[in-house]
Amino acid sequence: MLKTVIAAGVALGISIPGFAADVTYRKDIAPLVKAKCGTCHGAESPYLGDFSENKAKFEADLQGPRMDTYADLIFFVGWPDTGALMRRLDDGKNAGGKAGNMYKRLGSSEEERQKNLALFKAWVGEGAWNLNRWNAKGDVPAITKEAMDKIKVKY
Repeated sequence: MLKTVIAAGVALGISIPGFAADVTYRKDIAPLVKAKCGTCHGAESPYLGDFSENKAKFEADLQGPRMDTYADLIFFVGWPDTGALMRRLDDGKNAGGKAGNMYKRLGSSEEERQKNLALFKAWVGEGAWNLNRWNAKGDVPAITKEAMDKIKVKY
């Protein structure tokens, strides 16, 4: 899929930042998180453990868990909150048509949201955009070792 997007972009003469080279946290994801997520998930936000202990209070204050550093962000990809980033940012194509609750924050237009989503997907790794949690929930099985092995999240 990503190769198709890149090929289409090249054929149309469109430059998609970050796709020509490896997508990295420092170069691509950190600026995107700061611009699109920093208001609620920035340095003033609680760490994941603190957020989890008092979720209702922080949500009432429009604060989510801190995601402004590489170490904090990968908690929501790999562990302990496996797949949370993917579930929140997904456009619904992986969840039966229901977009994640943060998808709309990826941009002011569908085109911008899709571009930023593609950047996150490329960063997570080809075939690693997985909505499963560490433990099974309802009818959704736990993430597999094979799926975890596909996660790249380059610094």
